[in-house]
Amino acid sequence: MKLKFLGATQTVTGSKYLIEHDRKKILVDCGLFQGFKELRLRNWEDIPINVNNLDAVVLTHAHIDHSGYIPRLVKMGFKGKVYCTPATRDLCKILLPDCGYLMEEEARYANKRKFSKHSPALPLFTFDEAQSSLKSFRAVPYNQDFSLGDGLSIQFFNAGHILGSSSVVIGTENKKICFSGDIGRSADPILHPPEVPESVDCVVMESTYGNRLHEESDPMDDLEKIINRAFKRGGTIIMPAFAVGRSQEVLYFISKLKEQNRIPDMPVYLNSPMATNVTNIYCDNGEAHKLSPRECHEMCNVATYVNSPEESKRLNLRTDPKLIISASGMATGGRVIHHIKAFGPAEKNLLLFTGFQAGGTRGEKIVSGAESVRIHGQEVSIQAEVVNLNNLSAHADAKELINWAKKFKKAPSKVFITHGEQSASQELKSTLEKSLGWPCEVPTYLDEVEL
Repeated sequence: MKLKFLGATQTVTGSKYLIEHDRKKILVDCGLFQGFKELRLRNWEDIPINVNNLDAVVLTHAHIDHSGYIPRLVKMGFKGKVYCTPATRDLCKILLPDCGYLMEEEARYANKRKFSKHSPALPLFTFDEAQSSLKSFRAVPYNQDFSLGDGLSIQFFNAGHILGSSSVVIGTENKKICFSGDIGRSADPILHPPEVPESVDCVVMESTYGNRLHEESDPMDDLEKIINRAFKRGGTIIMPAFAVGRSQEVLYFISKLKEQNRIPDMPVYLNSPMATNVTNIYCDNGEAHKLSPRECHEMCNVATYVNSPEESKRLNLRTDPKLIISASGMATGGRVIHHIKAFGPAEKNLLLFTGFQAGGTRGEKIVSGAESVRIHGQEVSIQAEVVNLNNLSAHADAKELINWAKKFKKAPSKVFITHGEQSASQELKSTLEKSLGWPCEVPTYLDEVEL
């Protein structure tokens, strides 16, 4: 069995791992690169494998840095199936077309304003191409052994990161490898804690927060203070995030805060081309989370859903206090950058980040204190208050990653540390080696190993 690293090596984006066993070629995750230009350019290059010989894609979860290259892969000739949990399939039905539409919107805007170096500017893939790629998806429930043929099987375990997220074990009777996917928080208010397979030979483990601990303060208390502070000065809160995922935890907290009269009844908008009420996804996947049907409805109905570009533009003209949640989560593109452009220069407003910001992204620059960021060929002043609420992160911190690893019944013979900036990956490697005695390696792009 061979393993090749095609992404998420010393970076948190572009997750792709190729497994080869006998005649089978399986791609685990198929995500977009984000952040630094040299990474983003890889999205436009041909993937360094023969797509026609690829038998299947196995997805750990729906986030775009894990699933967003699938429409491009299908466009290049991939004819196999995409295996994932039922909730991941349902979320991809929203997120992938959403991503394609946003790319088309950006290309249209770039051509209209002529700020792109490319003429014409083109989307990486379109809404229709994303919709078409969904025909390849096949759902496999958690904890069910599923055969891929030629003695190769897969099994999904709950990873507690977002709805439907999983760690996946791929292997034969004699050799099993676990891909951790993105590991969630042990005390998430909505999702069940991550599971760990009993015994595997090899682990590919994420390290997003491998060198950091999350704040221990109550996120509801923090949100209460943030919202009231911005509301008191008449400000608008802009939250970069995808329409489905971490947004739901924020909406859950807001619904509770409003119910308890801890915050004003300010309007909340979820701005996305595919923004629909996701109540049914949560209700239809009740086994994947802790919420009751009533709590699902309250969480999802606390926001007004914004679909059209015209509605989105009108939000930028409104001066009343409000909260706008809009893609993308790292402010690399999408409608949220129009909102940052409109509200970022005013001190009364607030930019609220709740997820990891990869190096080279606008989000990372803003969180790091940049006085301005480049948007649509112009420098946009950032005078708004900036808050990075990392206790709302969907990723396990360094301590939780180690606790996840300790639950394996026996030590794996090899651990590959991926999905983290270089410093985070190296520190997690060092901690695992010292505390557990596990042999660890931090691979680089296109490394190939024989298992």
